[in-house]
Amino acid sequence: MLTTSRIPLGRAHMLASAILQDAQRARLPFDSLTPLGSLRRFAPDIGDVSLLGVAAAADHADVMDAFSRLQPFLRVVSRTPASMTADTERGPVTLHLTTPEQAGAALVWHTGSVRHTRKLQVLARQHDLTFDAGRLLAADGHSVFTPNEEALYATLGLPFIAPELREGDDEIEMAQRGLLPSLVTEAHIRGDLHMHSTWSDGRNPIGEMVVAGQQLGYEYVAITDHSERSLASRKLAGGDIPRQRREIEKVRKRLPGIEVLHGIEVDIMHDGSLDFTDDQLAGFDIVLASLHDHGGHDPHTLTERYLRAIHHPLVNVITHPANRSPARSVGYDVDFDRLFLAAAATGTAMEIDGAPGHLDMDGTVARRAIARGVAVTINSDCHRADALARQMRFGIGTARRGWIEPAHVLNTRGIQEIRDFISRKRARR
Repeated sequence: MLTTSRIPLGRAHMLASAILQDAQRARLPFDSLTPLGSLRRFAPDIGDVSLLGVAAAADHADVMDAFSRLQPFLRVVSRTPASMTADTERGPVTLHLTTPEQAGAALVWHTGSVRHTRKLQVLARQHDLTFDAGRLLAADGHSVFTPNEEALYATLGLPFIAPELREGDDEIEMAQRGLLPSLVTEAHIRGDLHMHSTWSDGRNPIGEMVVAGQQLGYEYVAITDHSERSLASRKLAGGDIPRQRREIEKVRKRLPGIEVLHGIEVDIMHDGSLDFTDDQLAGFDIVLASLHDHGGHDPHTLTERYLRAIHHPLVNVITHPANRSPARSVGYDVDFDRLFLAAAATGTAMEIDGAPGHLDMDGTVARRAIARGVAVTINSDCHRADALARQMRFGIGTARRGWIEPAHVLNTRGIQEIRDFISRKRARR
């Protein structure tokens, strides 16, 4: 377990969303109010929750006074003319203020990362400019007009760089070469291939989960409850598979506008075998395989367990392969390069999981997967109908951190392509 004061993305997002809603209800006179820092970059864990408010300079004192009186705030911890920090029951929140003329420079500066902004500072000096403390200044000390982030980057000779890419790796060099990815967005997602119902540890019955997917405009969803030897609090017994299948058939008839796949999230056992028999697995439309139980195994053994599942002809997706928990556990130390080579060779997808307790595969790991030619899925791993959109949004943000484009993602494709992907691997049995 990790010892850290960092906040998981899910908790940080809830706190920031609550403040944004309260500010909107209070009709505070912001031109805009935007989350900042690692929260905006969809990092798996967050150092602190901060927001950027844009307002005319003459209004800053009044805006800050009104902001400090929002209901969630218990007390103001610190305050300057340009920022304030206040405590809430869920943790501190910092407000930074800027003017419309400097909104772009301030948003880039406070979004970070530090490594990214330091590289931008070097570029600014090459243009005889100074980029510091949320301002872009000319050589004579006057502000350079940057009303949005695009203007800031353009002034430095760069195309817009998405927040999720701003980690100070090679994104600026790739931008200079015109090689930035066209990142996946929520609009590209045509279905969700990982969600749970009351047949295992989900909160809602199958029909409600399907309706939630339908409301998001999905063409298909997969109901993938936990298998019977999972560590989940409730799971699907082998003897209940036919009953669940009959319920799914009823839902299909009642909701004809969306395809409902009968799937399973089957556990990978200590020896690499799967929780259900091949005959049972062959009856599912899609099979997801997860390694939830570490079993005290070393990295080599964990990798071998995964490889056995990847080579199984009925396994279509490996879910949250690191099985990490942001701000709590870094997850498994497995040989991802071996996993990715095997996944590409066998036609097995690797999952980017939007559940706040996973957010896995993140960043450089996902980028390595697509470099090996692996198809990825972006799923919510949702256990509640009302969290479906939120967790898919986290999944998209996590994927974008890995430079994922729509063409890399299995569930940006139509249902027939999903079925074909599954059939190609099953044909190898």
